[in-house]
Amino acid sequence: MTLASRSMAEARGAGTVVQGEFPFTNEDFTRIAALLYETSGISLPDTKATLVYSRLAKRLRILGIGSFREYYALVASPDGVDERNNMLRALTTNVTRFFREPHHFDHVLQNVIEPAIDSVRKGARLRIWSAGCSTGQEPYSLALTILSALPEAPNHDVKILATDIDTNVLATGRAACYAEDLVEAIPTAVRSRWMERDPEDSRGWRMGEAARSLVSFRELNLMTEWPMKGQFQAIFCRNVVIYFDEPTQERIFTRFGERLIKGGRLYVGHSERVGVPGFETDGLTSYRFVGGR
Repeated sequence: MTLASRSMAEARGAGTVVQGEFPFTNEDFTRIAALLYETSGISLPDTKATLVYSRLAKRLRILGIGSFREYYALVASPDGVDERNNMLRALTTNVTRFFREPHHFDHVLQNVIEPAIDSVRKGARLRIWSAGCSTGQEPYSLALTILSALPEAPNHDVKILATDIDTNVLATGRAACYAEDLVEAIPTAVRSRWMERDPEDSRGWRMGEAARSLVSFRELNLMTEWPMKGQFQAIFCRNVVIYFDEPTQERIFTRFGERLIKGGRLYVGHSERVGVPGFETDGLTSYRFVGGR
């Protein structure tokens, strides 16, 4: 038996699930998947083994680590916090754009924002949460929607909380600068009124002060304690829980209900459904919280 064939036979015996530059066994995948689930609630089925290998192999090269066994030892250790965050970023996908699923913004305008305008002008608060905000396009789309109906919103008690587990995407959101092609979904008139040219790149755009003042970006893992105490009129959590198993999804939706005012709205992704008590369908992937307290 040649050395190469012997190595392949040994790999098969060890339960190798991906043949590649680094050994990657069933045990490696199971341990990484368990750690990811424990820390973030994200569930990885066995069919994701190749994806895990391809994305994390880059981290092994950068760190100069020779095997996934060594890599797991690092990310599972007390000193591995930073690399656990890098692992999470590598294994999740931040897909977002301005006014994605535009029917949601029409719905929140008609059913949440416009009905609240008179009371907001009299001193009431308006709170919307973008949970899983990625690089900021969703919360800024909400800010522009609010400004279209209430131009003086920054002078009132109006805030959008934007949270994500990934600190890198939060930094992009705080900077509020976007390339020309990324803002094409924003109507020209809206862009002209509420945005400005990026001071560091004349080809890009930056959210204006009014929109930026409405949005607060915070790091938050949905699986941990939520520090905010107040309630929201609307929560956007779209294409986030698809990464969770069903029991975790139910826990998250139940907790959202605890943070919504009665009659508040929850907006989810096109392939997601809310099946916990207290919610009723109120449009295309939008739900009204009707549960009592």
